[in-house]
Amino acid sequence: MDMELMQNPSTPFSSIDDVERQFARHRYITDRMLATTVFLSTTVGKPLFLEGEPGVGKTEVAKALAASLDAELIRLQCYEGLDAQSALYEWNYPRQMLELRLQEARGIDREQIGANLFSEDFLLRRPLLQALSAPAGRRNVLLIDEVDRADEAFEAFLLEILSDFQITIPELGTIRAEQKPLVVLTSNRSRELHDALKRRCLYHWVEFPDFQRELRILESRVPGIGDELATQICRFMQWIRTQDLFKRPGIAEMIDWAEALTALGADDVDTEVLQTTLGCILKYQRDLQSVQQQDLAVVVDEVKGASARA
Repeated sequence: MDMELMQNPSTPFSSIDDVERQFARHRYITDRMLATTVFLSTTVGKPLFLEGEPGVGKTEVAKALAASLDAELIRLQCYEGLDAQSALYEWNYPRQMLELRLQEARGIDREQIGANLFSEDFLLRRPLLQALSAPAGRRNVLLIDEVDRADEAFEAFLLEILSDFQITIPELGTIRAEQKPLVVLTSNRSRELHDALKRRCLYHWVEFPDFQRELRILESRVPGIGDELATQICRFMQWIRTQDLFKRPGIAEMIDWAEALTALGADDVDTEVLQTTLGCILKYQRDLQSVQQQDLAVVVDEVKGASARA
């Protein structure tokens, strides 16, 4: 049996500027190159592959894309040992066993018992199958997050899915999406991925934001924050990422820190508040010790001086 899924109407962006505007409406401040890559990905229908350090906002791109297009975001979180079955579908074994017992209790013919066990009623759709099964009038955004954490066998399996956008379930037949989902893959580059996967995608390396873009991000994510405090926070984040750290803090840590300082009623960044709130930014003891060993009073003066000159 061949089950054809209805084609969903696409909702492309009208221009690169439109990508920037729509993403900004959903509090994602993009640079021009990323906006261009998103526009091309949605226009030509190729998956978007985002690489970069943890915390630079790769996952948020998929969220902003789904929100901008009023699409459902379906997330597949990759991990070591993830297999195709877990990502595609499974049969609801407990429900099947219960159905068997109920049919036996009802006195159904032995030849008919279990005839319906491998039907849609007992199918558990996992993210990849969900992405191919959008209801009429809707379009899905499929986020394959941290694909570098999965093993090479799963990576090879993804090549087939991204080429055909269809799967075959032996008991039900072939399910294909006539309207392909928009696909975003992310990688923290913990290992190199095969060229074959990257060739199927439009590629973009996501950098940490520069000062101006980080300031815009902060103002969009923490409305009402004072200009002076916001400026000092972003200046300090730019400085701390130049240090020799095991894990450079990302945008999420910057926002957490800003919310913490706002909750403390801080009007600016001084040495005491910086020392007591470093745990909002740095998540490893080695990094904390490395920063605490520096003359933070000098750092704070430099941050405030740069902010005042600006």
